[in-house]
Amino acid sequence: MKFMKKSKFTARSGAIALLLVIVSGFTACQQQTKTAASAKPQLKFHENGTFKIAQFADMHWRNGENNGRIEETLRYVLQTEKPDVAVFTGDNITDPETKEAWLKFISILEDEKMPFAVVNGNHDAEFKLTREEIFDLLEASPYFVGEKGPKDLYGVGTYALPVRSSTSEKPAAVLYCMDSNDYSAYESYSYYDWFHYDQIEWYRQQSKHFTAANGNKPLPALAFFHIPLLEYDNVLARKAPTTVGDYGEPTCPGLLNTGMFAAMVEMGDVMGTFCGHDHSNDFIGLEYGIALAYGRNTNYYKIGSRIIELHENQRTFDTWIRTKEGTEYLYFYPSGISPVDETGLNFLPAAAVNPTIQGANYTYYEGKFESVDELDKATPLESGTTKNIGIDDTDKRDFAYEYRACIKVPEKAVYYFFTNSDDGSKLFIDGKLVVDNDGSHSMKRINGYVPLEAGFHDFKLRYIAAAPANSLEAGVLSRTMRETPLDGLIFINEK
Repeated sequence: MKFMKKSKFTARSGAIALLLVIVSGFTACQQQTKTAASAKPQLKFHENGTFKIAQFADMHWRNGENNGRIEETLRYVLQTEKPDVAVFTGDNITDPETKEAWLKFISILEDEKMPFAVVNGNHDAEFKLTREEIFDLLEASPYFVGEKGPKDLYGVGTYALPVRSSTSEKPAAVLYCMDSNDYSAYESYSYYDWFHYDQIEWYRQQSKHFTAANGNKPLPALAFFHIPLLEYDNVLARKAPTTVGDYGEPTCPGLLNTGMFAAMVEMGDVMGTFCGHDHSNDFIGLEYGIALAYGRNTNYYKIGSRIIELHENQRTFDTWIRTKEGTEYLYFYPSGISPVDETGLNFLPAAAVNPTIQGANYTYYEGKFESVDELDKATPLESGTTKNIGIDDTDKRDFAYEYRACIKVPEKAVYYFFTNSDDGSKLFIDGKLVVDNDGSHSMKRINGYVPLEAGFHDFKLRYIAAAPANSLEAGVLSRTMRETPLDGLIFINEK
């Protein structure tokens, strides 16, 4: 065969044509990328002001093992709860054939048309895919709402997801998804890794950005990651009634505390953190006003999901555990209570009064008292009014106070009252003993609950002091009320 030499013109024309094809192909590729990006689901509050999240922890997906059970649970939770986004908090895929397993998992979410976010766990990159390669697969899905995050940031998959207002494109809440990394490079300090300083600074800058755009008011936020913070141990040590759920194994955090939790407290936006890692734990409790929670594992034991429901324009959320058997561990933030079933409770009616002067009547006694009940027979030495209820480290001993007032509650609800006293105290609402913290003892907190109609109720608090360094605190919380001192809620009984 004889080949003809192309003229310069023909060659140039061919080159130009090829260049046009490449450019047009690149432009089309760019357009497809923009279209795919714009097609990503937008997280947005509903018209009724709610936004629901399903957290799935520690699937440990392995093809051919328990995946039928896992897939059945995933689909059941998504179809039953109908969340707006599913968040997977690490140790997601632990199959040697990692890519095939990830693609199968992603296909389930695409089949359910479920927007989803993912953070890595310590086991996710132990097989054939790196953390970067995992996110390459994820970012190819039109339902994945996350990202790899900044290239110069430690870890892969640290990003912020704004949840838009129901009435505008303005962010109304933020979901921080953060890579808690895997194993420590300093095994003599800790087996597991921790949040690095650049990650903490990234969070602080993101928080400042969202706060500034919200009129310098922190947006309600949640944080999702895999390995728990050290502060989760504090929640357990306190054994507060505001901690509910299962504690089946010790917490396993990274043991070097670089200050992520402190940053969250200082920034004032994060209401709760949600992790996995420890399969037998699904408890939630309060630490410095932030709820520290585990998800329910999605592979072992009684598998399921933690559901979190946000409320627009409120620093509140409700959360519960969902399994195929039903729901459990209903929990309300910011009060940090898991309320008793309100069905069938007798709500005490409000009094037909309207006092206007804030404060309480008090009566003062002296003497050696073993119980506040002994005040019934004691002789008062002084009486008057006060704006504040409480005793703080007085050097006196052998005295007592009784406070009487009307307390105003804003809505019909179950209210949890507490006294924290050294020595004894008792708190009564409408003549009903709600908190019994009586006797001679060191500092001790006791809680009690009472169902109340909105309005004013009769309030009485008795306190005895048997030794120096005495102290008395009292407060209240409800489903929608953060723990609050009584001083702003009490009014002088004008009978």
